[in-house]
Amino acid sequence: MIKRSSCYTIILIVAVLVNGCMKVGVNPVSGNKRAFGYSWEQEVQIGQQADSEIIAQYGLYENEELSNYVSDLGQALLEVSHLRREDTPEQFRDTEFTFRVLKSPVVNAFALPGGYIYVTRGLLAHLDNEAQLAVVLGHEIAHVAARHASQRAATQQFGQLAIIGGAILGQSLGYDGASILQLSSQTAQLLFLKYGRDAERESDELGVEYSAMKSYMAAEGAAFFTSLKRISESEGGGIPTLLSSHPDPGEREQTIPRLAQEWADKGYEQTILDRDEFLGMIDNIIFDENPREGFERNGMFYHPDLEFQFPVPSGFNLHNQTSAVIMVNESQDAIMQFTIDSENDTPESSVKAFLNQEGITVIEQNNFSANSFNGYQGVATAQAQDGTELKLQLTALGHGGNIYRFLSYTTTAQFDDYKPDFDMVTNRFDNLTNSEILNIKPVRLQLVTTSRSGVFTDFLPNTLPMDIEPLDVAIINQVDLDQNIPSGTVLKIPVQ
Repeated sequence: MIKRSSCYTIILIVAVLVNGCMKVGVNPVSGNKRAFGYSWEQEVQIGQQADSEIIAQYGLYENEELSNYVSDLGQALLEVSHLRREDTPEQFRDTEFTFRVLKSPVVNAFALPGGYIYVTRGLLAHLDNEAQLAVVLGHEIAHVAARHASQRAATQQFGQLAIIGGAILGQSLGYDGASILQLSSQTAQLLFLKYGRDAERESDELGVEYSAMKSYMAAEGAAFFTSLKRISESEGGGIPTLLSSHPDPGEREQTIPRLAQEWADKGYEQTILDRDEFLGMIDNIIFDENPREGFERNGMFYHPDLEFQFPVPSGFNLHNQTSAVIMVNESQDAIMQFTIDSENDTPESSVKAFLNQEGITVIEQNNFSANSFNGYQGVATAQAQDGTELKLQLTALGHGGNIYRFLSYTTTAQFDDYKPDFDMVTNRFDNLTNSEILNIKPVRLQLVTTSRSGVFTDFLPNTLPMDIEPLDVAIINQVDLDQNIPSGTVLKIPVQ
């Protein structure tokens, strides 16, 4: 958090992603014709439209050299993919691909239809060499090449989602559902799309194929999936992010080396590891959450860059996004959303513009003040898709040249129960003056070359920053805590 948001983020009903029309087209991988949910031209258009939303939602990692490195590798793999082969129809061969590094700390990679591939800085921090990155990028290229999203659309009516309360829906699905409050219906549903296991296995096979054809040691991809399994175990069993729809990481530990060997047997030498070059590229990369962009500590949310703070009510979980801060209670029936309003110049105009939307019934609105800040507040009701009446409180405050807006809502029946929580947050919004917090720096990965052999834990600092555990550091280095590390090994160590 937090960029200026130019759109209102309460949407009562989102449209159906798939309109029911089927289109017969070519699968670039198999060369066969089959039913798809969209034409290829539509897939490209969908990707273009969603790309800008993804950037606004998650933000690009600001390291041009690293971004170009990822893009160059992606383009090299693309050249040996089914989308660039001589017998592939021209419309596929001419489609441009875009590779981006997002600044999210979450371990994730995903693809949008039409050639948009994303990896997060969180994923890059957990890789150990360029060969592993090649397998990941090859896997995502394969999703686009096989037109998996369009295949899924042809067989599944996504239906309608009630986005007001969408974070509740999202949490129940095990994904950071708060995010979809900032996205259009189509982009949100693409991110909720879960491919079938067959599609994921096909992408694994193709990712290994493309990597092997570029001479990368494709079997290295297995080590990354071992890391995913370890992350899952350390976090209580949940596979990270969108990877939850993929085959079990333990299965992939076995299948990826086997697939790599099959390509070796066909005569494809796999000799490229490029560990040094890869580690050089991620040297000094920001690791974990960036506190400069906001963090929670002891029941308070602090934003050093924008110099404000507000409390987080007991029993609420906070999700800090690039364009919003979302707080969802444990029962998942009350939500608070904090954003910057870039369309209005005053707190009053901010609130009134929002309340004037169709489908909202205003109960009251008046001036509001918190600490030294003047603002405006309104209370209204809106109808959810299932007929449930929702009651919302919207509060806008001016601070540092920005208009900040708190949108808090629950069912009308529960509003009085949660109003003290809603009020506590807005009433205690304040300037951030603590110099220690104002000057806090992000954690970065520093490359350290061991000058002796020893157990991995011997090379860790006495105190790790920002609640990072020794196991977390072992996982990003793809070693065990008690593993012996030879002299001359390059390790990734978090420093602040």
